Amino acid sequence: MISFLAPILSVVFGVAIVLLYSKSKPLNLKLFLAFSGAFLLSTTIFELLPEVYKNVDTKQIGVFIMGGILLQILLEFYSKGAEHGHLHHNDSNKRFPWFLFISLGIHAFFEGFPLKDHHNIIIGVVIHKIPIAILITTYLLKSKMPKVHVVLFLIVFTLMTPLGSLSAELLSISPTLIYSINAIVIGMFLHISTIILFESSEGHHFNLNKILMIISAVVLAYFI
Repeated sequence: MISFLAPILSVVFGVAIVLLYSKSKPLNLKLFLAFSGAFLLSTTIFELLPEVYKNVDTKQIGVFIMGGILLQILLEFYSKGAEHGHLHHNDSNKRFPWFLFISLGIHAFFEGFPLKDHHNIIIGVVIHKIPIAILITTYLLKSKMPKVHVVLFLIVFTLMTPLGSLSAELLSISPTLIYSINAIVIGMFLHISTIILFESSEGHHFNLNKILMIISAVVLAYFI
């Protein structure tokens, strides 16, 4: 049950932060994004990566991981990098952002597959989704789209990850196929998390606060 509820609550929490606090004080998410990227990367390496390599042919798994990286690059061509916080507002945009909607939905659906068997990955996805939900909600609310479209977008985005978890739970999928799908998710997570860490830098200068956040995330992911 936690694998279904946690992703929903993380998005709801992100939306609530925007509605309650963003008008009174601008939200600076760079350190939070750095922490989320480091935690997601750490849980992926500590938990998901050893499991798939242990149960499936290593070269085959490598192909699926690279496929996940390429899939994420393709999705970001349409989402403009919203999965890792790279989302810019366009005041003249009144149309429903279908490319953003579909690409985020595909990403969220895939990330739900490994959640039913991995507690740490649930935490990593939750921490990842909160700042992304904040950025997406801010983007949508500042657009000139009808509010019903904004609500529809957020509802579907909220439900896609639990839908992925539900599919993994209910469909008769062989363990080998599950590991292969998880390998695709690993590739997606590796790409997203490393991009978050690179883009959270200010001109690639040394940032003590960022380094401390990354170290804290890695240590926390290791001991959980």
